[in-house]
Amino acid sequence: MSSPQLALFALAIGAIIGAGTVLLVVWAYRVRSIAAQETSSSVPAGVTEVLDSMDDAACVLDASGEVVAASKAASWFGIREGAVLDNVELRQLVRGVRTNGGSQTDTLRITGGSTLDPRLVSARASRMGARLSLLIIRDVTERERLDQMRTDFVANTSHELKTPVASVSLLAEAIESAADDPAQVRIFAARIIAEAGRLAQLTGRIMSLSRLQSAESLAQVEPVAIDEVVAASIEAHAVQADSAGVALSRGGDRGTWVRGDAQVLVEAVGNLLANAIVYSPKGSRVGVGVKVVDDVVEIAVSDQGIGISEADLERIFERFYRADDARSRRTGGTGLGLSIVKHATQRHGGEVRVWSRAGQGSTFTIRLPRIAAPSGAVKRSKKKKKAKKKRAGENDRGAARNGEMS
Repeated sequence: MSSPQLALFALAIGAIIGAGTVLLVVWAYRVRSIAAQETSSSVPAGVTEVLDSMDDAACVLDASGEVVAASKAASWFGIREGAVLDNVELRQLVRGVRTNGGSQTDTLRITGGSTLDPRLVSARASRMGARLSLLIIRDVTERERLDQMRTDFVANTSHELKTPVASVSLLAEAIESAADDPAQVRIFAARIIAEAGRLAQLTGRIMSLSRLQSAESLAQVEPVAIDEVVAASIEAHAVQADSAGVALSRGGDRGTWVRGDAQVLVEAVGNLLANAIVYSPKGSRVGVGVKVVDDVVEIAVSDQGIGISEADLERIFERFYRADDARSRRTGGTGLGLSIVKHATQRHGGEVRVWSRAGQGSTFTIRLPRIAAPSGAVKRSKKKKKAKKKRAGENDRGAARNGEMS
């Protein structure tokens, strides 16, 4: 082998040895870096920024269980940097992950921090190296409550519909067996009509409530005159009030306006009036008052009825809940009226409040955001009043002529 060839061979061998040495040094540094990261208790770069952007409660813990980084939402459960994780169940979850590796998810009911009642959470723990663990806590209490409400709604609806349907079926059989007794047939037929009316009212209210809860927005939003809402509600329940011997009165501010769906508001105020009439004694008075407080319109319906106990006040807006179950069923109550009032008011950006004392009466107040009267509203209102007076005068003259003819 010639000298040039030997030189080239030696150069190649040197290059191979040099490259191998460089790769060995790089590998050694990398292994050392990985080992340092795995045994370090410092939070990796970027993790803190990720935690700050999270809506869920999350934290990073070291091997001793101390919180070394936490999201803002973690404070809801009393988790703060520099403190040890208090909750025993969460500590066990993290300890299991550190022992077995991988990640683990569990559903727990925990309290702590700013939470006033036990919260149902989905907690997930994962390893972050040899010394760190990541814990993410997601509050699923509201989801559980909604699922329970859906289940209860289906169960209650089925139960409530079953009663009038079964009654109609039994009454139909009774009519068939009493076909030769016209008096009994008329009695059973009247009861069927009553049960059919109750069934129609129940299905109608279920549809109204479902529509208010499912729709993203109101079907028709426009300026609504509260004077017209109150007048329509009183007119719709005048016959019921007369039959019950209850006087209806209207007072308070005039000319107030809100934005929303007039038909929904009429139904809401009407439900309050219907309840007030049902639970008022004969000879008493039910009043509807309108008051403007700052930028809020308050529509209050007051009665002198039996009132509501403190135990029932917290639940009266629940679907199918009846403070006086026996009386509600006897008077045809569905237990949905106040729930409709609540959801209708919320859809208009307002709230409903209640004051009541057993034996003294109740006052339900719908509070809605006030708007300025639209242009031309005053003129239209005056025209309506003139037309109403004109019709009333014509009716009086017609009644007088009828009296003369008789």
